[in-house]
Amino acid sequence: MSTVADYVSRIEGTCGAESDVIVNFKYEKKDEAIANILKKATKKNMIAGIIYEMTYEGVSFRLYTSGKAIFRGFRTKTELMDFLVKLLL
Repeated sequence: MSTVADYVSRIEGTCGAESDVIVNFKYEKKDEAIANILKKATKKNMIAGIIYEMTYEGVSFRLYTSGKAIFRGFRTKTELMDFLVKLLL
């Protein structure tokens, strides 16, 4: 059984008025992670063929074909991890 740790290499926060969370996927699993996300989430827009603007369960985020995603609105790491479990697995 896969876990979020199988897909995620690093989680970083950003500074500023709105704090974003950047999730970097493991290089060897990024294509699988992106495919799982594209199956479950709704694509709102695609920018330059490399950035997907997505929504899932009311949460908007950006997914990059390079293997990273930027999420907004999560107050705790636990909230984010619960969301990633639903999105990736």
